[in-house]
Amino acid sequence: MSVFRRLAVAALVLVLAGCASTPSKAPSGPRAQLTILVSIDGFRADYLERGNTPNLKALAAEGAHGAMRPSFPSLTFPNHYTLVTGKRPDHNGVVNNTMEDPAIPGVSFTMSNHDAVTDGRWWTQAKPIWVSAEQQGVHAGALFWPGSEAEIDGVRPSRWKTFDAKLPPEVRVDTLLSWIDEKAPTLGFATLYFDQVDTQGHHYGPDSPEVNKAAREVDAAIGRLVAGLKARGLYETTNIVVVADHGMAAQPLSQLVEVATLIDPAKARFVSTGSIVGVEPQPGREAEVAAALLKPIPHLTCWPKGKAPARYGYGTNPRVPAIVCLADKGWYFVTAKALEKRMAEHPRDGGAHGYDPYDPDMRAVFVARGPDVRPGVIVPLFDNVDVYPLLTRLVGIKGEAGDGALGPVGKALR
Repeated sequence: MSVFRRLAVAALVLVLAGCASTPSKAPSGPRAQLTILVSIDGFRADYLERGNTPNLKALAAEGAHGAMRPSFPSLTFPNHYTLVTGKRPDHNGVVNNTMEDPAIPGVSFTMSNHDAVTDGRWWTQAKPIWVSAEQQGVHAGALFWPGSEAEIDGVRPSRWKTFDAKLPPEVRVDTLLSWIDEKAPTLGFATLYFDQVDTQGHHYGPDSPEVNKAAREVDAAIGRLVAGLKARGLYETTNIVVVADHGMAAQPLSQLVEVATLIDPAKARFVSTGSIVGVEPQPGREAEVAAALLKPIPHLTCWPKGKAPARYGYGTNPRVPAIVCLADKGWYFVTAKALEKRMAEHPRDGGAHGYDPYDPDMRAVFVARGPDVRPGVIVPLFDNVDVYPLLTRLVGIKGEAGDGALGPVGKALR
């Protein structure tokens, strides 16, 4: 054997020996087969410490948890779509629970307008994670989530269901488990949504016994989900991410104000009311409406479109009305009809959201547990746009460019 050949063989032996002794970079433990994104609507971050949610607390103890800052406006549909697109409402197109679009004339989008909710045109400014997953060969199931009832980019989740507020939490869990049992197709990503905590928060306020009871009921459903996954041998291979869209603040009955006291309804159209008031002046009345609203108003701050504080990242979307007003926390601006309905159905102090996302009462819960989640991590306060890149990592797909980054929430990843 020549000197050169002997040297080559010796080098090869050294390389092979090095490969044999180098630790594998593959993650230890079971590999995730499924990621479930759970939303508890209106579950304020500090609710986790009230002692009403032992199952959720156990997930937090076994994984990571923290508080999220919602995007502006801190409302249900805008923030649910932010969580699954990584884009703030001004960029994902869902700028309010109630909105209008010059490109869709004659239609007012509301959460109760089934035709609008199922119309893909309202959702196409951003691609939700279930669409990206399906396009990349990962089957998804959406058991209630804003946008999941519409065809987006020509795609629907492999499994989805029309929203039914009357469906009890345990039935929602059992429905999702039945989807997981179906082997054609096998789900790699799923959503699950509970609205009970938010509903009771609106009716009775965040510090009410009714909110605590609703939290216990939803927590029992999460326990049912965990038990169902364990019975199927899937718990250790499933990532569970629990989020909320926003928090909740006390809203006294004495702090309800009729919007007609702001401006004569004959001069302007109120596109949205509540904690966020959107106003479109009638033709020819622009200067008059601006003079009435763009001045100091008790418990309300108004800005012309595009002039809201930069930290809100709000005002460029065509669906944002000409004037946007934000109520002080606890104040709520409604129509005479809405006020009459409130007095007839719930004549008591209640709760509301939609206020400044930087207010601690608007913070939303975040809990994650699974084979790809690092245990024992308390995540510093982060913006909810950062959940999307975390989800794409857990699901194992390429995400769309957005407004978020892993940042602090990346500490939750193994």
